[in-house]
Amino acid sequence: MKVIIAKTAGFCFGVSRAIKMVEDSLNKDNYKKIYSLGPIIHNKQVVEEFQEKGVNVIEDIDQVEHNNVLIIRAHGVSPSIYDQIRVKNAEIVDTTCPFVKKIHMKVSEYSYAGYKIIIVGDEKHPEVIGIKGWDENAVVIGNDEEAQNLDISGKVCVVAQTTLSKEKWDNICENLKQNIEECEVFNTICNATSERQKEAKEIADKVEVMFVIGDPNSSNTRKLYEISKKYCENTFLIENASQVDLTILENKNIVGITAGASTPDRIIKEVIDKMSEINKTNEEEMSFEELFEKSMRTITDGEVLKGKVISVTNKEIFVDLGYKADGIIPLNEFSDDPEEKHTEMYKAGDEIEVYVLRVNDGEGNVLLSRKRIGYSKGWEKIQDAFEKGTFIKCIVSDVVNGGVIALANGIRIFVPASLISDRRVGDLNEFRKKVITLKIVDFNRQKKKVVGSQRAVLQQQREGAKKNLLKNIEVGQTIKGVVKRLADFGVFVDIGGLDGLVHISELSWNRIKHPSEIVKEGQEVEVKVLGIDKEKEKISLGYRKTIDDPWQGGIDKYEVGNLIKGKVVNLMPFGAFVEIESGLTGLVHISQISNKRILKPQEALTIGQEVEAKITEINKENQKISLSIKETLPILVDEKAEKKEEGHEIEKVPSEHKEELKLTLGDVIKKEEEKVVQTEEKKEGINK
Repeated sequence: MKVIIAKTAGFCFGVSRAIKMVEDSLNKDNYKKIYSLGPIIHNKQVVEEFQEKGVNVIEDIDQVEHNNVLIIRAHGVSPSIYDQIRVKNAEIVDTTCPFVKKIHMKVSEYSYAGYKIIIVGDEKHPEVIGIKGWDENAVVIGNDEEAQNLDISGKVCVVAQTTLSKEKWDNICENLKQNIEECEVFNTICNATSERQKEAKEIADKVEVMFVIGDPNSSNTRKLYEISKKYCENTFLIENASQVDLTILENKNIVGITAGASTPDRIIKEVIDKMSEINKTNEEEMSFEELFEKSMRTITDGEVLKGKVISVTNKEIFVDLGYKADGIIPLNEFSDDPEEKHTEMYKAGDEIEVYVLRVNDGEGNVLLSRKRIGYSKGWEKIQDAFEKGTFIKCIVSDVVNGGVIALANGIRIFVPASLISDRRVGDLNEFRKKVITLKIVDFNRQKKKVVGSQRAVLQQQREGAKKNLLKNIEVGQTIKGVVKRLADFGVFVDIGGLDGLVHISELSWNRIKHPSEIVKEGQEVEVKVLGIDKEKEKISLGYRKTIDDPWQGGIDKYEVGNLIKGKVVNLMPFGAFVEIESGLTGLVHISQISNKRILKPQEALTIGQEVEAKITEINKENQKISLSIKETLPILVDEKAEKKEEGHEIEKVPSEHKEELKLTLGDVIKKEEEKVVQTEEKKEGINK
């Protein structure tokens, strides 16, 4: 015979909480009497057990003696009850279910705002009585007919008893919305209740016999019975194992079991044990005891356990813990390492180790964490990294005053602003959510103090890269780098461990005023090694591209004697530089600027002026061009000719000297130099 046991069977979160609070009160050695205003939960066995231990169940506050302890049960009470307890100067142990508390606050809030309150539920149930106490004028309805016949106007707020069936709630709300114009509806049915009812329906629909275990006075137990009965005719509501009729199970192949929220696990186990008397399963089937152990497993906050992955979504991982409720690992509890992708690391069926954050997250699920597993191990890893000087990867979680907080294995590491980088950082927010590598420079586990430095890592990495670079770099080699800093005289480029200098003259074949005309900080560039000084750790680099060099082809279209047009780009004491075309500049010596005697180029030329000049020399080897403006100008005769124009008599130049007038100043200088050389040679001969 196959048995299906509901995972949700047994104590809910609110009941478990209430039981624990009562037990804690009983364990206190304060010699005070303990009273309970009504049964703590709807389960006779549990109530009787607490009575035996000293809990006095009362129905009226007047029965409470002063200066003792009063337990408010899980169903909750009205505000007036709290006032009466205070008069008795009693210590309050409030076990009101948190889900019920939310309804109290909702009713109080909307009642104060002028809304009329409608409570959907059983008006005689202690939970509903308690809710109505927060608005004495609240209306309670329990079925569709009451909803249809309700005569109410104005703004309305609707809430539900936590144990109400979802089907009944939906039908009543539909009727209310049709009759009420402004209707604020809040589904306050406990999620655990909905899940319990849904599971009961699914099990009852496929079994031959269904047992619902619980106290008949329990509202949620009766709801489970009603739902199960709809889908399985052989549904039985029992309080304990003594009410199990084994004859019902004869010749049955599949049986279902569920239990109300106030049914202790031990009672469920007793029923299982009773049924095992006729268990005739084969060896391959699971025994009733094994089924019970799987369904009734207990877990506690802070426990580390293993489970199987049910499914993986973008936001969470669902885990089967072999417990009545499934576990959920939210994305923020998976890992602090951004490189660990939960969708890639786990799939359905995989085993996973988890840490229990809360047995009930308020929605009936077990809240789990994977990253907390490594918390204690994280301290050990960081201590090991500190002692050995090794590096660890972290993610920056927050920016704080004076630095950032990085996380590694769940451990917070402070990184001062001065240690976050080997460069000046303007805004620390650029590191937020980024993965960084740290060296631990200060560690104190007792004080939970850890200080890390990324600068130390970068400096160490850079030192190693620099040694490797200086060992292997060669002149003429082409290297990729990143522009780090611009200066008036050039650019510093990081070529992997060392910054090399590209002089401004090596940035472009054209004359530029500032490096920013060619490159910018952070730009990736390809440079050529021009010079290396390994002792001083200095490297000269070039950025000009050979393919753009006008001397590698562009110069071939020019010959000595060609007339060119150009622009004056610079004036120096010895002459003027004229740009012929992009990358080609020629020098006009001061003697070749004018056919008149001038003391400085500025007397005849200005920067930017367009001029015509004659190419007098091309030196490809040294990449020099000599120009003459003078040779493009009309030839002047001697000074006597000038005087004649002023009215003076001019002597005729003898024909044998006319050729001399055609000589350029350069020719004259050259002849004079030859004379000096001849004179020196004669002197040398005499000395010998």
